[in-house]
Amino acid sequence: MPGIEREVVVFAVALLSGASVRLAYKCLGCFREIIKHSLTLMGIEDIVYWICAALYLSIQIYQTNSGRIRWHFILGVVLGAVLMSFLVKKSEKIWGIFLHKKC
Repeated sequence: MPGIEREVVVFAVALLSGASVRLAYKCLGCFREIIKHSLTLMGIEDIVYWICAALYLSIQIYQTNSGRIRWHFILGVVLGAVLMSFLVKKSEKIWGIFLHKKC
């Protein structure tokens, strides 16, 4: 794939990677709401989450850019996470109307 088309695909992968990492953390938060945890267990969950997220993003960087970190990949990850946060808030408002509870 020549030039700019490849970079657009890399940016799209970065967006999806950031969105999936953010959605996974939101799911972890919902899990914590359903089952109450101690602070120690929450700390362990956070450490495991961040290790898994770092491994996942490292694999994505390696697969898309042959291990080279580029600014547009990092920008795509951050933008994907921000967009997912926005979508989660909007969906919570919509589903909150129907379900009358929030996760």
